[in-house]
Amino acid sequence: MFDVHGKVWGRTAHIFAGCNVEVHRIEVEPGGFCSKHRHRAKANLFFVESGELTVRIWRQGGGRIDETVLRRWQSCTVEPGVFHQFAAAEDTVAFEIYWVELDPGDILRETPGGMKP
Repeated sequence: MFDVHGKVWGRTAHIFAGCNVEVHRIEVEPGGFCSKHRHRAKANLFFVESGELTVRIWRQGGGRIDETVLRRWQSCTVEPGVFHQFAAAEDTVAFEIYWVELDPGDILRETPGGMKP
């Protein structure tokens, strides 16, 4: 059974959490929206299963707002440190996937890969 929590905008089910990734299934009621917020270290991907989700992103410098309307099977990503908010005009089911960017220099190769002759 998933850990389900009621929210002012609908409900969320915590599906998975690992060292650097989390997956939540969200159900947003018509007219529901989350707070304008940001994550210090987490990137945030929204993937819509059904309905329609508007994702607002506040760009730095000038306070410009980008709005992306997501429909079934569409997604968008919000980078860490960027203020954002989602809203739904109709019943919407989506997935929120959070991850922490790891250092791209994380891999240390002891031997090279290749192909056998």
